[in-house]
Amino acid sequence: MRLAVTGTGGQVVRALMERGAAFGVEVLPVGRPVLDLLRPESVRDALAAVRPDAIVSAAAYTAVDAAETDRRKAQAVNEHGAEAIALAARDLGVPLVHLSTDYVFAADAGGPHTEDAPTDPAGVYGATKLAGERAVLAAHGADSAVLRTAWVYSPFGGNFVKTMLRLAREREEVSVVADQFGNPTSALDIAEGVIAVARNLLADPDPCLRGVFHLTGQGDASWAQLAEAVFDLSHEMGGPWAQVRAIPTSAYPTVARRPADSRLDCARIAAVHGLTLPPWRTSLRPIVQRLVARHHSLNQFAGACS
Repeated sequence: MRLAVTGTGGQVVRALMERGAAFGVEVLPVGRPVLDLLRPESVRDALAAVRPDAIVSAAAYTAVDAAETDRRKAQAVNEHGAEAIALAARDLGVPLVHLSTDYVFAADAGGPHTEDAPTDPAGVYGATKLAGERAVLAAHGADSAVLRTAWVYSPFGGNFVKTMLRLAREREEVSVVADQFGNPTSALDIAEGVIAVARNLLADPDPCLRGVFHLTGQGDASWAQLAEAVFDLSHEMGGPWAQVRAIPTSAYPTVARRPADSRLDCARIAAVHGLTLPPWRTSLRPIVQRLVARHHSLNQFAGACS
């Protein structure tokens, strides 16, 4: 399977590149300057050039706070860019897997949320991602699967797990929000799930395989609980450790309002696609191990060269 994926540096893109070979999948990242979601006219030709069997729409504007003052760009990328990808997939006659987010739900709504639960994004990021979902389904709903995921972490790019390890090297105590709950999810697990869904879409025209699905790691946590798990694993592996000071959301103000309970119910994708991701604690261990080992290697290299 030749799998074109939009973007080149995102966590899921890099995870797909790493995991693709193990599943016999040729992953073809397509990004700027050839494919630029701010230039929708560039999308079709860029994707057609790699002759994909299926397309993964992974590129997005994900700066949650910056989106509040940059609505035009967030909308251009997350809505109009997503639509351009869906139109390209339709024109090329290939299925599309589009990645979305838990931020489409209301900030004060209780979870776990099913796919049919009311949506009411609290901020621009969630609103533009929801608009992108709708644009994808309107343009190519007959052969698209929208996968909402959440709290993504990996060995790549910037994410909460990497931030916690960095902070643990700098201080003895880290303040972390304890009254927001969600489903921590490994980008490597998401990559495997995306490959499975894409294969299902290629193999079976059943409309039930299309539509909106939730895809997260099993189990939930608060940000403080996730930080504690990261520090405990790191300490076990000889890495940095810090004390977690649990704080309320009110003590950590942000420009954009975050959901208090963005947990997602993943029963539909399990029933329809036969897909269940591992527990987040299981998937967290090897990623922390990689990050700790990488830091040790860099320190050893720096010491040898000093």
